[in-house]
Amino acid sequence: MNWIPYGPHALLFRFADHVGEAALARQRGIVAELERHPPAGLAEYVPAFTTILLEFDLKIVPEPKQVAGELLKRFETAAQAKLPASPAKEIPVHYDGEDLETLARAKHMTVEEVCELHCGPVYNVYMLGFSPGFPYLGDLNPRLHTPRLASPRPKVRAGSVAIGGEHTGIYTVDSPGGWNIIGYTLLKIFDPSRGGPKGLDEAMFLLKPGDRVKFVQV
Repeated sequence: MNWIPYGPHALLFRFADHVGEAALARQRGIVAELERHPPAGLAEYVPAFTTILLEFDLKIVPEPKQVAGELLKRFETAAQAKLPASPAKEIPVHYDGEDLETLARAKHMTVEEVCELHCGPVYNVYMLGFSPGFPYLGDLNPRLHTPRLASPRPKVRAGSVAIGGEHTGIYTVDSPGGWNIIGYTLLKIFDPSRGGPKGLDEAMFLLKPGDRVKFVQV
């Protein structure tokens, strides 16, 4: 594990070299440590596939790099924790996306086979990114790995369930996007109205890194 300064008020810690369940387990241990014992002046943390970014309030911690060594030791210990798996959250999906038939033909499968393969696993939420609350989910069956579209669409509607490379995900807001759309969910994965009176709040996000997801065909 190592760290680098990330601008004047942040530190970036790398806890793994490769994306996967082992990296996710280390990430979950570090996040649990931050939730239990947040360091003084911590304004926000952002976990990703193999890194976690910590942003500090410079009024409280004017030189974040001075606390990096202590945090590194804490994180190295926390990353070894064995946490129980979180319960799987079911996401109902209507498999009628505009790229579903094209993807099935490219994979020499029927539409039904694609749906069955996509519904099969319990997926891990590795990180959120790209747009508010967009979950990067793995591990997708290798038979469904599909490159992103050559030309992204100018608008993909919120709730679109899609495949991009070796991951699957859910568009949380209307936005441009280049993933292959295979279906839709009516669940609001990101909903600002669920936030508290002070604005941004965890309640806005249905999913968070470390959660598990099960797609259910409807």
